[in-house]
Amino acid sequence: MESSAVVPERLRADVQRLWDYHDMGHELRRCDVGVGLGSHDLGVADHVAELHGAGWFPLVVFTGANAPTTAERFPRGEAVHYREHAVALGVTDEAILVEPRATNTAENIEFTRELLAGRDVGSLLLVSKPYQQRRAFATAKKVWPEVDVRCSSQRIPLDEYVAAIGDADRVIDMLVGDTQRITVYAERGFAIPQEVPAEVEDAYRRLLDAGYTARLVQA
Repeated sequence: MESSAVVPERLRADVQRLWDYHDMGHELRRCDVGVGLGSHDLGVADHVAELHGAGWFPLVVFTGANAPTTAERFPRGEAVHYREHAVALGVTDEAILVEPRATNTAENIEFTRELLAGRDVGSLLLVSKPYQQRRAFATAKKVWPEVDVRCSSQRIPLDEYVAAIGDADRVIDMLVGDTQRITVYAERGFAIPQEVPAEVEDAYRRLLDAGYTARLVQA
């Protein structure tokens, strides 16, 4: 594999195929709560602050503890660092709740639901990394089926995102891993099923054959 901040040209079409698949394409709709899903990507907090400032939701929840990929960057936890970043961008303390325990997407949703117990919540706008949208949606509809769920991420082209992360291999590994999880997590009852078109499955298989297996879960 070629480690750089540029997607190898021989893999470009397949990587773009997975990138496009994970974008749910939801139109923005005003929601009761915006939920920023913790990760290594501080752009999630940027986008939450932008959407809150534009009036798409009055209340923010940042959710996330740490994963091996985030402990060094966010030593106090993903949600805590996201909150601090959003406050620096102008979101008020009063508008933010922090859920600091979740270590996976199901816990992100479950613990957010517990945090918001007693509030009238009918809709969520989930804000995530671009390639996490579909898995976040499928998980939320399983864990909290009563609420209307919309998804949003920074509108950034694949090449710009890879350049911002600085490691094409890491992004491709994550895309491949999230594609696998769409099927595996539905089979395990963690998420609702999602259709995987044949062309997406084919692209996924070719990237597996190219060696992008670091983020797979044991099936």
